[in-house]
Amino acid sequence: MTLLTLVLVVAFIGLGRWQWQRGEAKQAVWAQYERDGGAQKLGARAFDDIDRFARIEVTGHFQPWHQFLLDNISHEGQPGYEVLTPFVLFDGRTTLVNRGWVPFSGYRDRLPDVSLRDPGEITLTARIDDLPSGGLASGRAPPEAGPNWPKLTSFPTQADLDAAIGAKLQPRILLLDANNPHGYVRDWKPPGLPPVRHLSYAIQWWGFAVVLLVLYFGLNFRKVS
Repeated sequence: MTLLTLVLVVAFIGLGRWQWQRGEAKQAVWAQYERDGGAQKLGARAFDDIDRFARIEVTGHFQPWHQFLLDNISHEGQPGYEVLTPFVLFDGRTTLVNRGWVPFSGYRDRLPDVSLRDPGEITLTARIDDLPSGGLASGRAPPEAGPNWPKLTSFPTQADLDAAIGAKLQPRILLLDANNPHGYVRDWKPPGLPPVRHLSYAIQWWGFAVVLLVLYFGLNFRKVS
């Protein structure tokens, strides 16, 4: 019993430290996200040279005939999709703009209407982000083959998207600002659980360790007496 108690206490303390470290790392990500110095012009800089979540200003035009719908994206508990639309910059580079979330239509064979009349050359402000990752290979699905657009996909890789569109896309995407036109629901937040959730989990694990020690000493002192 003593050995089992020690093993469990050490495990609970370790799990608590792990969650606390995750919370601190997530806090740094959220702080970076909330740091807003205004939109900077992208110019000729590479996307990889700019901090994640930084707000930038880009000029170019949409390619609305080639769009992707990211599947399995929920908003306030409702299932739906996020709309990725190619955007060609003034220098010829092509990136994907996440125009926001649209609800599930109720039928898997009836995709929502995300058509966009080409507005011509426009200037957008957006945050730079990485492609969303599902973490498990079983949750990934490349864009559907065939001539039909938009193409449904779930956590695609960069190579999947390049192959589907037939062009080399930039390695990161843009999250369209909420005050820009041509978008849908855009309630952007850093991915994953908020930092406070990880910190609360850490306190819970440490609480389990304390409770286990109290029970162990209480039971053993009772036996001695």
